[in-house]
Amino acid sequence: MKIPSTILLLALLIASSVIHVRSDASDHRFKDGDSVPLYANKVGPFHNPSETYRYFDLPFCVPEHLKEKTEALGEVLNGDRLVSAPYKLNFRDEKDTAVVCQKKLTKEEVAQFRSAVEKDYYFQMYYDDLPIWGFIGKVDKEGKADPSEYKYFLYKHIQFDVLYNKDRVIEVSTRMDPHSLLDLTEDKEVDAEFLYTVKWKETDTPFEKRMEKYSLSSSLPHHLEIHWFSIINSCVTVLLLTGFLATILMRVLKNDFMKYAQDEEAADDQEETGWKYIHGDVFRYPKYKSLFAAALGSGTQLFTLTVFIFMLALVGVFYPYNRGALFTALVVIYALTSGIAGYTATSFYCQLEGKNWVRNLLLTGCLFCGPLFLTFCFLNTVAIIYSATAALPFGTIVVIVLIWTLVTSPLLVLGGIAGKNSKAEFQAPCRTTKYPREIPILPWYRSAFPQMAMAGFLPFSAIYIELYYIFASVWGHRIYTIYSILFIVFIILLIVTAFITVALTYFQLAAEDHEWWWRSFLCGGSTGLFIYAYCLYYYYARSDMSGFMQTSFFFGYMACICYGFFLMLGTVGFRASLLFVRHIYRSIKCE
Repeated sequence: MKIPSTILLLALLIASSVIHVRSDASDHRFKDGDSVPLYANKVGPFHNPSETYRYFDLPFCVPEHLKEKTEALGEVLNGDRLVSAPYKLNFRDEKDTAVVCQKKLTKEEVAQFRSAVEKDYYFQMYYDDLPIWGFIGKVDKEGKADPSEYKYFLYKHIQFDVLYNKDRVIEVSTRMDPHSLLDLTEDKEVDAEFLYTVKWKETDTPFEKRMEKYSLSSSLPHHLEIHWFSIINSCVTVLLLTGFLATILMRVLKNDFMKYAQDEEAADDQEETGWKYIHGDVFRYPKYKSLFAAALGSGTQLFTLTVFIFMLALVGVFYPYNRGALFTALVVIYALTSGIAGYTATSFYCQLEGKNWVRNLLLTGCLFCGPLFLTFCFLNTVAIIYSATAALPFGTIVVIVLIWTLVTSPLLVLGGIAGKNSKAEFQAPCRTTKYPREIPILPWYRSAFPQMAMAGFLPFSAIYIELYYIFASVWGHRIYTIYSILFIVFIILLIVTAFITVALTYFQLAAEDHEWWWRSFLCGGSTGLFIYAYCLYYYYARSDMSGFMQTSFFFGYMACICYGFFLMLGTVGFRASLLFVRHIYRSIKCE
């Protein structure tokens, strides 16, 4: 156990230090007239968050000395591509209708701008690491029923309103001048003059609180009421469910124990029924035990990863627009916790008397990474075809491959070796018979799929309301900052998953079906299938996403996330069931 605990400590230390690099990066002080860095980041359709392009893919005014900003790994994964903007926003230097450039737009450039305005393109910039947004144009539909009569306009004049406190920038926002418009309706060359204005105003807001503005949207009273209502609703569900199951199981088990105790004293001339009489089969190792152990190893690693992410979130690492921090954390912690997957999978596989532990280790390494890698290859190809910023540069891909080769794989092997040498034995309170007992014919509702539906629905109903806010943040432009509430919901999810899986395992054993190993894993993980079904509902009913690229990104990456949930919650369900099964069979005398 020394290697996994060392890996855990190392992961947390490295992740927190790597991610906190940006927290001091924006602590800039300026004097009057100093050049404050302004970077243009990206443009894209407002309703398609994954479909973003470089700012100068549109024919805006290009500065004389175009300089690209060096990005961290997480920022590149986030699709950020910062370049120097053509606007000069020196500290406390006001400008009134300054000219950026004058240029003649060709027919092709007019068509390009018009297409962007039609698709509701927005732009994003960063000024002293503070985000700025704005729309590049507008469509005039007033009084026009036929889309062919719509008029398309490009905003020519942008106003920057900057708040400062002594020698620091506190807040920045933009306004587009509705009277300074460029008509793009017709395919013809147009003379364009791009302008900008800069206004400075003093504020009392301290520098340390300048990011609070961006987290207020998710902390508004009516939003908090919905969140707390969701938690109270989930807590009531958990209390009712756990109380109901605990009462029933305690009463039923008590009756079972009394019955079996009487049966031992009475003559053994009656037909054997119930969970006691399959004690010789209940600890019979499952089919495909190498795959089963690999799934447990991957699920344990993903569970550890999730706990670490919550720890970092709760201490304030993922504050709004700490760009790429979450992606950096996911990559670093996943790499550093791979030893846990190797240790868990190999030690459990050896407990199940498996012989080929090397193959089991390879299967563990590929079980989650394999589908994720294939999905990434397809989606990255799509992004390259679209020339979107979601397409990772070759250098970034090399860095990720090196992390996987030099960190993830060696730690996985070390964990596997430690697991193989742990010499742990599978603790079964009952001896397993030589030949398996025949499973009686059971009604349809006791088969795997109906039980998975029952097992997945209750945990999903406990997290349903919170899911909307998470989706609106990940696949939209809302900001999610209430991590404490999310952590409570996560705990509720684990409790409900464990209890419902234990209950279904008991009913399965009571029906003398001893093949509970895979069933408990599938029932525990079935919530992941419900979350993916919710993805379909969210995409078609709650969002305005469209286009092949956005659709493939949404369903591709959500499939990987839901698969991760399946492995993680499946592990939780099986572990809870294993504890329960060991407990009840330890409580009776088994010949």
